[in-house]
Amino acid sequence: MLDTVLLWAEKNKGRWLGDLKSWLSIPSVSTQPEHEGDVRAAADWAKDYLRTIGMTVEIIPTKRHPCILATTPPHLCPPDAPHVLLYGHYDVQPAEPLELWETPAFMPAVRDDKLFARGACDDKGQVHCHLAALTAWKEINHAFPCRVTIILEGEEEIGSPNLMDVVKAHAELLKTAKVLIVSDTNQFAEGVPSITYGLRGLAGFEIVLNGASTDLHSGMYGGAVANPAHVLCEIIGKLHDADGRVTVPGFYDDVQALTEQERKMWAGLPFSEEAFARELGIKEVFGEAGFTTLERKWARPTLEVNGLTSGYQGPGGKTVLPCRASAKITCRLVPNQDPQKIGDACEAYIRSLAGSRVTVEVLRSKGGSPPAITPIDSPAMHAAAEALEIGFGKPPIFQREGGSIPVVAWFKEALGLDTIMVGFGLPNDRIHAPNEKLDLSCYYGGIRTAAALYDLLGSQLK
Repeated sequence: MLDTVLLWAEKNKGRWLGDLKSWLSIPSVSTQPEHEGDVRAAADWAKDYLRTIGMTVEIIPTKRHPCILATTPPHLCPPDAPHVLLYGHYDVQPAEPLELWETPAFMPAVRDDKLFARGACDDKGQVHCHLAALTAWKEINHAFPCRVTIILEGEEEIGSPNLMDVVKAHAELLKTAKVLIVSDTNQFAEGVPSITYGLRGLAGFEIVLNGASTDLHSGMYGGAVANPAHVLCEIIGKLHDADGRVTVPGFYDDVQALTEQERKMWAGLPFSEEAFARELGIKEVFGEAGFTTLERKWARPTLEVNGLTSGYQGPGGKTVLPCRASAKITCRLVPNQDPQKIGDACEAYIRSLAGSRVTVEVLRSKGGSPPAITPIDSPAMHAAAEALEIGFGKPPIFQREGGSIPVVAWFKEALGLDTIMVGFGLPNDRIHAPNEKLDLSCYYGGIRTAAALYDLLGSQLK
């Protein structure tokens, strides 16, 4: 039956693309209040699509944007079918700056076999691979190969503030799932299908240093009082040593070491540090000594300055000694590190470095995101690897990701589910940037992969 479904998916390429374009044309920008109606319209579009293929669909209101909860009714899947949960999001990032788009962000356009639109890759395009695959199964088989529940949220791009309330309210249904599927990651490179099995976590904070009660004349007061900008630079300069290692006491205490298997597996990937540097426009790579670039990106913790503010920023000069200086900092965390513990350690160290010369505020980001890792030797992982080989014509590689997807850890904590991260995008898809795109070869390969994945999970998770 899978061969027939794959043939049907192939014959309906134009139809799938048309459906996706209609969804992408809805500017479901969750962070901008003027698009609140558009976010709801995008939710309604998905609701109608899923109902058309026979799923039971509910739109669940939240304090801001709604969630969609859809599930296959019992008569449309085998009685002993395993239960699979799919998570995705239908909200998108703002399209600004609009003038940098070659074609309007919400007028999907195909150029050079690539689909350009906001949300093309993140995440409507990847979610639609699954919706099209399920449609093909329903139309050919008149049923689905396994029991499927889908959660689509409209607040991922604003931190998913209400998602877990929905999950907890429906935990009785969701806990019966055997695995969570997420397609919101990248392939390693073009022609290199990938399964992401690890994500770094996130702890963020802002340092605010205050000196005098107002800005001071640098001639009258310079040399007599501490300059918060100088103190801030001194603190930042002491957060790393010459080998790129974070100096915060206890920062590495809980870090899960890389296995030799992982180091060997990643060393064989088609990656050139020279090409990586050239692509970024830098002369050489830099990071914690003793690790390769991929190891640093995927499996080592970091502390990075994201922004600095102090003093006069306008044209020309102004001889001022600023009364305030601030820096925004994020730490990417690896398995076994706790965001709260790392935040506490960073705050204590920063306060010790500042001393009594200035007053210190450390404004901690709410919550943070724990790291996540999924065992690669499981029936669900084997099914995903086989499905990707069917979809893209070659076996996938296993990779970690340097970024964070908080829901992976949240679902693990709330439901006990491991996540299979099967991404169809490419690193150059410009997500969150102007001219976001999804290669059509990746889109159609994603549909084939999803069609095979549900079939294989249906047979291998029993």
